[in-house]
Amino acid sequence: METFFLSHGSPTLSIDESLPARPFLKSWRSKVLQAAPRAILVVSAHWETAFPTVNVIDGRNDTIHDFYGFPKPMYQLKYPAPGAPMLAKRVRELLQNAGFCHVKEDKTRGLDHGAWVPLMLMYPAADIPVCQLSVQTEKGATHHYNMGKALTPLRDEGVLIIGSGSATHNLSIALLDDGPIEKWALDFDTWLKESLINRRHDDLNNYEEKAPDARMAHPSPEHLYPLHVALGAAGEKAKSELIHHSWTERTLSYASYRFTTAE
Repeated sequence: METFFLSHGSPTLSIDESLPARPFLKSWRSKVLQAAPRAILVVSAHWETAFPTVNVIDGRNDTIHDFYGFPKPMYQLKYPAPGAPMLAKRVRELLQNAGFCHVKEDKTRGLDHGAWVPLMLMYPAADIPVCQLSVQTEKGATHHYNMGKALTPLRDEGVLIIGSGSATHNLSIALLDDGPIEKWALDFDTWLKESLINRRHDDLNNYEEKAPDARMAHPSPEHLYPLHVALGAAGEKAKSELIHHSWTERTLSYASYRFTTAE
């Protein structure tokens, strides 16, 4: 299995047919990944914990509507994918074996919108087991890259690893008009693409110092760390491919990537 980073953008992706990322995600099985995964592991920007944590769910995952002030139909959406308790325990085992001593289990948490919004478009039948893994905002990019490296064996076990975040994410200055993309957002997004394509993984793990306008693009890092996990899981010489690129609000990039292990 290849690994992926998806920019999930606004929660309105769940209902807004005008967003270019919707047809991209809806064409997933026909154009991006034809092989059906045995299970899906989502590393979502919307689950932050002090230590790596997996949700261990027997039965169906609950749908968490962790957003506020949006249209009522969005709160009626459900994505009751089966839990993946065996995968959760495998993730915990791999992380512990790699030296992550404190790995927790959460036996009640369902899927947040960083997971279920893209998945409902990619796999609408909700019939593939899904497990989530949290991010640790205080731990840094290298910590998350190393988590991904620890999870590499999952790819040979039929598990689709998805990092769900956003290539740029500064909602405090999102703009609603149709003007040009803000320069700081474009500069960071371009740097991210070029760093991935040219396999500058050390730079990516030190993006706060290396990237232009890093703090503007990501005032807090949780929406970028899922990329580091997905990239790490593809191996040190992973090949990166930009598989979708669009913008909304002049600042919010939906750049999404496929990571393939180098031969």
